[in-house]
Amino acid sequence: MKKRRLGVWIVILTLLFPLLPTTTSAQSHITDLILLENVPQMDPSIENDQLALTAVHVYEDGHFELASEEELTWRSKNKNVAMVEEGLVTTTGKNGRSFITVSDGTHEDRIAVHHTPKNPEQVIQSSGDRYDLIGQAIEGMTIEEKVGQMLMPDFRNWKGENVTKMLPEIEQMVKDYHLGGVILFRENVVTTEQTAQLVADYQAASEKFGLLMTIDQEGGIVTRLQSGTDMPGNMALGAANSEDLSFDVGKVIGEELNALGINMNLAPVLDVNNNPDNPVIGVRSFGESPELVAEMGVAYTEGLQSTGVAATAKHFPGHGDTATDSHLGLPEVPYDKERLMDVELYPFQQAMDAGIDAIMTAHITFPKIDDTKVISQKDGTEIALPATLSEKVLTGLMREDMGYEGLIITDAMNMKAIADHFGPVDAAIRAVKAGTDIVLMPVGLEQVAEGLLEAVESGEISTERIEASVERILTLKLNRGIIKSEQPASIDDVIANAEQVVGSESHKQVEMEAAEQAVTLLKNEDVLPLQANQEDDIVVIGSTFVQDLYEAVKSHHDQTELINTSGLLSDDQLARLEAADAIIAGTYTYSVGTRSAVHPQMQMVNQILDEVDTPVIGVGIRNPYDIMAYPEVDGYLAQYGFRTASFQATAATLFGENTPTGKLPVTIPGPADEPLYEFGFGLSY
Repeated sequence: MKKRRLGVWIVILTLLFPLLPTTTSAQSHITDLILLENVPQMDPSIENDQLALTAVHVYEDGHFELASEEELTWRSKNKNVAMVEEGLVTTTGKNGRSFITVSDGTHEDRIAVHHTPKNPEQVIQSSGDRYDLIGQAIEGMTIEEKVGQMLMPDFRNWKGENVTKMLPEIEQMVKDYHLGGVILFRENVVTTEQTAQLVADYQAASEKFGLLMTIDQEGGIVTRLQSGTDMPGNMALGAANSEDLSFDVGKVIGEELNALGINMNLAPVLDVNNNPDNPVIGVRSFGESPELVAEMGVAYTEGLQSTGVAATAKHFPGHGDTATDSHLGLPEVPYDKERLMDVELYPFQQAMDAGIDAIMTAHITFPKIDDTKVISQKDGTEIALPATLSEKVLTGLMREDMGYEGLIITDAMNMKAIADHFGPVDAAIRAVKAGTDIVLMPVGLEQVAEGLLEAVESGEISTERIEASVERILTLKLNRGIIKSEQPASIDDVIANAEQVVGSESHKQVEMEAAEQAVTLLKNEDVLPLQANQEDDIVVIGSTFVQDLYEAVKSHHDQTELINTSGLLSDDQLARLEAADAIIAGTYTYSVGTRSAVHPQMQMVNQILDEVDTPVIGVGIRNPYDIMAYPEVDGYLAQYGFRTASFQATAATLFGENTPTGKLPVTIPGPADEPLYEFGFGLSY
């Protein structure tokens, strides 16, 4: 796992998003100055002969803030070994030890760097009670503040309007409930300037500890930033099957989020998509192979976390082999632990071992892991307990059996798999008792906060259980530099930097490379690449997203016509297709029903194949499974997503300007349980 040093990211984050001084600072006295690298939860190391140190002031109530650099003096005791300037230590490679000291004129701290031939470039931490930074912070927090750290609501809308700027009511809720984080949605993040300002305002509203500002920026069909680079999704990366490319995509996403001040990404999806009927995961998964999912997922995670943004593997223990959407119902995965460890849990274990920051739980029942029965509030029936609310899954399986020590966050608690069967307070209490650290999108913030507090006061939830979660939350915040600052950055500087980073040309280049490498050629009856003369007529036909496909094709061949339709075609339309030199049929599916042979778009393609002699090339816009509905097509390309770069890559492939190299990351089922196309299949030119 590649790691960047905390101090580097503290410097970057201080520049990139302004954590404004708190009112607490003015009311509370400084009791100490310490180097974060001396805190036991940190693991400092020297990379490329450098170590960035970060000094924080500790206040009498236990909270801490980045110390103003203007007040600090840095010195090295032995400059033959190491030099320091504004917290950046540079080692010389000479043998010996140097103590690096920081002082604010009243308090000081030091850390040692050491070099010998046998042990080059070591960092030797100081020790003592003063470095129990997190313990002191927790001791100084009220129970309301501790519970607040575990709550992460969304403010997608307010009184019927999208929230794109800070509102006084929301600012007050951040303060009143001592929130530990907020999740943003596409409705919140419209432009680069607006997003940077909104995130900065959220951070300013937090009184003591920086907020986890989270978002679902997976890439592909789940892409929230409206001004960012629309990276192809996971299945596209699975088709490309390049760890380097997956790392680069994760890194680009992280750089854009970091520039905006968003410090936690609810990605990557590590579900193994071994059920082609899955209605909610599908192309959000890297594929059906646990090994492929693990390799691509870990690479993506390393790229993302190399930028200082926390990654979150989801949806534990695995949402891939389900035919129910947990947004709408309560799915079940019937397998025992041995099978789960080999398939569903394998990518999660690899991500844990690689140092992923967080794991998101799934609202799915795993009866062979936890057969606990509860009574549904929806209809009074007996149901199995979902993983999100299961102590056997979160504490027994994840923490004890798999050895995970990082942060656990629930999936959204307003999803029907939870909301239909449990009351909002009951669900939150069950989740916390099960072992979750963060309750995501609680239904009724005030009600849930009060319910959790009452559960602590009554002894239903122990204070120790709450504090264990707060310790993990604050540890992540320290590791990712999410700390209030005494010396805020200028919002103008933040915005200027973000506008240089978000949607940059270098990022667009990575996007295009991923899209081109993903395109998978499954069938070619000597119709591709198109050898179209200038006067040849090409017709693009379809409905959903077909305009985008048409525009991409037309950019390569001006004599291209669009027929935007689905269902059975008229005689005039059939005559027009008969007169064409090539037909490109774009189909878009997201469920079993939409790829059924009786679905209007599939009826249309099969009618063309039956009644028109012109060669037909199918394009599976989203799901590679579309060819199941029209297997007799003359040519077929899978592009795995509906973002602009994917259409451009497909068009380039159609005309031979991009050689297809993608390989199927899933099996395409065929009749009589025989695969139509095997996992790993892919043609080229």
